[in-house]
Amino acid sequence: MIVGLLVITGLLVTRLGGGPAPLALPDAIALPDGARATAFTRGESWYAVVTDDDRILVYDAESGRLTQEVSIRAKAPD
Repeated sequence: MIVGLLVITGLLVTRLGGGPAPLALPDAIALPDGARATAFTRGESWYAVVTDDDRILVYDAESGRLTQEVSIRAKAPD
């Protein structure tokens, strides 16, 4: 039983100890003048920043170039 417990403990340490690779984040993001970031999300080949002036700015993850800008409009009340 002691050997079995040691084997299980060893397996748990080796299997769970590595964890996933750390998420690669950009060092800096050039936002348009006057924009302040309120949220950030990342996909496989892109990342996006939500700004306080209701825009979503989508950047290419490799080059850091702005590829798309989406304006967010509040939904009109029903």
